[in-house]
Amino acid sequence: MPHTTPVVFVVDDDISVRESLELLIRCEGWIPETFASAQEFLDRPRVQAPSCLILDVRLPGLTGLDLQKLVATDRSYLPIIFITGHGDVRTTVQAMKAGAIEFLTKPFDHDVLLAAIRFAHQRSKAALEHEAEAEALRNGHASLSRREKEVMDLVVSGMLNKQVGGELGISEITVKAHRGKVMRKMKAHSFAHLVQMAAGLEPLPPVGQPWARSSRFEPYVAS
Repeated sequence: MPHTTPVVFVVDDDISVRESLELLIRCEGWIPETFASAQEFLDRPRVQAPSCLILDVRLPGLTGLDLQKLVATDRSYLPIIFITGHGDVRTTVQAMKAGAIEFLTKPFDHDVLLAAIRFAHQRSKAALEHEAEAEALRNGHASLSRREKEVMDLVVSGMLNKQVGGELGISEITVKAHRGKVMRKMKAHSFAHLVQMAAGLEPLPPVGQPWARSSRFEPYVAS
């Protein structure tokens, strides 16, 4: 990551809210970035650092809920904290079901907001690390030759070297050579690690936020 200082994005068309939150965020040692509209935020390139988005529900042009849908597709590592001056049960439920970690009605308690931001940054950091690991895994697999990929698929399925050779019509010695190259290119520490990597290459079902349905994360509960 280019930098590790957490970033807090704020999208709210009320300049007084943006300025107030910018000061609060900066005092906590985080980097604040504020935007008056959803489109302004979308025009900003993604940040490779733990980050979260404080988002107003009612915005000119794209609404907060509209932006949430786009973020879930393009920046799924970015947790969202909704703020609004016009909260209602239906909107709250819709936002939370789509993966928002908090929904606060103005005026809100700053301590509650700060706790939600800290939690969001933990989630974002974990999601970015997982994303980086997945990319490295894909790159390693892409570096394999066609034959090396065939050997890897059969080896991790449980076949012995002799069985793999019989399946592919090559000698056991050749299988061992390909297997060694696979281990080096994939940077696998052991056969068990290689099996784990192979499982990680399997496509996952699309999820709005990587933490929304993952048992790796505990749900956020405001105190």
